[in-house]
Amino acid sequence: MPTVQKTRSKKQPPPSFESAWTLIQENAKAIKENAKEMREFRKSQKETERVLKESKKALDIQIGSLTNLFGDFTLGMVAPKIREKFSDKGLTFLKTNLNTEVNDEINDIAFEIDIFLENSKKAMLVEVKTKLTKDRINKHIKRLEKMRKYADIHGDKRIFLGALAGFTMTGEVRKIALNQGFYLIEPDGENFNITSPNGKPKEW
Repeated sequence: MPTVQKTRSKKQPPPSFESAWTLIQENAKAIKENAKEMREFRKSQKETERVLKESKKALDIQIGSLTNLFGDFTLGMVAPKIREKFSDKGLTFLKTNLNTEVNDEINDIAFEIDIFLENSKKAMLVEVKTKLTKDRINKHIKRLEKMRKYADIHGDKRIFLGALAGFTMTGEVRKIALNQGFYLIEPDGENFNITSPNGKPKEW
């Protein structure tokens, strides 16, 4: 019976010091290159973020300027004829004040009024916005509440009414404004119209 001889696999000789050192150097070089690329990527990323941030800031400034421009245009369109328009509604105001600021630091009451119409018995606070929104309606309600509080503190017994002027608005916002008891001022070509509130105008 033939015998089977087992062959032993020859072990690979350990790498020489020179080859091992070369391999270590190559790996170290690759690691340095990867680290350098990562630093450059992060630097580029930071630069991109900086450019985007500056671009956004510039865009915000441009949008703000454009909004102010439209706001000034809307205010300029409404203010000259507003007393005449309210007179047609049976409300006669003797005085028009633009950009009125109330700042009562003692009683912590501060607010601004775009157009303030007044006579001896009533006054109208008109808020003028390029785009009228539900949030701006709510802010005008709070403004009138502050006006009432300020007036009571200083002995002003007049009735205060509210009006909202909007260059653009949705049908829903229009309905809300009228249901809240506000007069609504809307553009009509180069002029504007005033719509009376649904029901009795709200008084503060």
